[in-house]
Amino acid sequence: MASRKSQSVNIKNKKATFDYELIDTYTAGIVLTGTEIKSIRQSKASLADSWCTFINGELWVRNMHIAEYFYGSYNNHSAKRDRKLLLTGKELRKLVQDSKTPGFTIVPIRMFINEKGLAKLVIALAKGKHQYDKRQSIKENEDKREIARALMN
Repeated sequence: MASRKSQSVNIKNKKATFDYELIDTYTAGIVLTGTEIKSIRQSKASLADSWCTFINGELWVRNMHIAEYFYGSYNNHSAKRDRKLLLTGKELRKLVQDSKTPGFTIVPIRMFINEKGLAKLVIALAKGKHQYDKRQSIKENEDKREIARALMN
């Protein structure tokens, strides 16, 4: 049990915060197979280009890459399969309603292992940024870096 707590898994989707304005965040559980959790514990997963969608009233994450487990046998998992997300009924109803609004989508932001050793996915209701919004974000980041450099010198 102590080895799980000392291990730190924190996989981020850095592109999501650049491409989207995050409105509301939720922490969801993920339904995984045995070899998938082993790959996640080795930080062999990527959230780039992944998104969430509703299928038959259930929330699924699509296009999330979890590398095949190196020591896995013939029953190893496929790397980009759809994975079901676990949220409360109230949260699911709110997300269904909010995601139907044009311009809004649900994107994964961060994956981590909690203190019980379970994989969790932080998802966000997000609104896509326009090109000029992205340029403004770049300008703000450059300004922050210049101020930090000036303070260092």
